[in-house]
Amino acid sequence: MAALLKLENVSKSFGSVTAANDFSMDLEAGEALGIIGPNGAGKSTLFNLITGGVRPDSGRVFFDGVDITAAPPHRRCAAGIGRSYQIPHPFAKMTVFENLLVGAAFGARRAERECYDGCVAILARTGLLPKANTRAGTLTLLERKRLELARALATDPRVLLLDEIAGGLTEHECAELVETIRAIHAAGTSIVWIEHIVHALLAVVGRLIVVNFGAKLDDGEPRRVMENPAVQEVYMGISAE
Repeated sequence: MAALLKLENVSKSFGSVTAANDFSMDLEAGEALGIIGPNGAGKSTLFNLITGGVRPDSGRVFFDGVDITAAPPHRRCAAGIGRSYQIPHPFAKMTVFENLLVGAAFGARRAERECYDGCVAILARTGLLPKANTRAGTLTLLERKRLELARALATDPRVLLLDEIAGGLTEHECAELVETIRAIHAAGTSIVWIEHIVHALLAVVGRLIVVNFGAKLDDGEPRRVMENPAVQEVYMGISAE
């Protein structure tokens, strides 16, 4: 069975900095994949390559068997690739509900009136229904993270890319968000999640990739990967000797 999402020998450099170095990965439909690595390892660049924010210098990107390497971001979003961003930037003067309508109408390319029921359902799934008529600029950090997740879901993604969505949250807030993400995955959405909070990843993902200097260091069952001495040395500063 063909992978739902596939990066094939992708490379990308910014001047003398190599952000992706002959990188390959597959994501099966229904899978939850975690990506970790030190700061500057190239993790966010991988998301930008998947969503079309940047083009690879070489290699190809496939979605559902179709080569999307040259496709613009809006076409990738309409095809079913949704993402959240590490730092939430909602439309601050718009309500939470209006923020979702933007994602649903423009990201999923539907008429606004056709989006109302779906947006209400997403607000309920992400714990934001009581905040539907609240201006997004007044939300707490956890609520803004939930809104970032909800806006991505409003585009009706088949693959959801999460970029350090748990960052900055308290332990309790992180646990709440993990439960929401776990439920989204259980409902059938495939997930690729970049995160520094490893225990949050381990509660959801079934496979873990470690990236260093734009290259894949390891790929496999999460706990086995975390026990790799090379991973511990690069990611946690534990000497492999």
